[in-house]
Amino acid sequence: MQDFRKLKVWRRSHQLTVQVYRATAAFPKEEIYGLRSQIRRCCASMPANVTEGCGRGTNAELAHFLQTAMGSASELEYFLLLVHDLKLLPSATYESLEKELLEIKRMLNALIQKIRRKSNS
Repeated sequence: MQDFRKLKVWRRSHQLTVQVYRATAAFPKEEIYGLRSQIRRCCASMPANVTEGCGRGTNAELAHFLQTAMGSASELEYFLLLVHDLKLLPSATYESLEKELLEIKRMLNALIQKIRRKSNS
């Protein structure tokens, strides 16, 4: 078990979640239970899964939850593109969130590979 707060990928994904909540606050009322809710859930799922994985007992379990976080990141990537194309998200905001999200995905991938190498050693 390790402290999730010490992982840079957790801190970055938490900050992205805060940014996404702010960026989606002005969505139209008809999207409160639609896209806004879906985007917020999959975004918050990233740091939540990192946290849950850190609370597990083995590297294999940690890698599993990091992989789940990666799935949520991919889902978020699509939803950000969708709301941008629907003109619900300004281009500058989309580009900023997308850039950070892609970096988080790279970090997750690197951490997953590192943990798997450790497990195979």
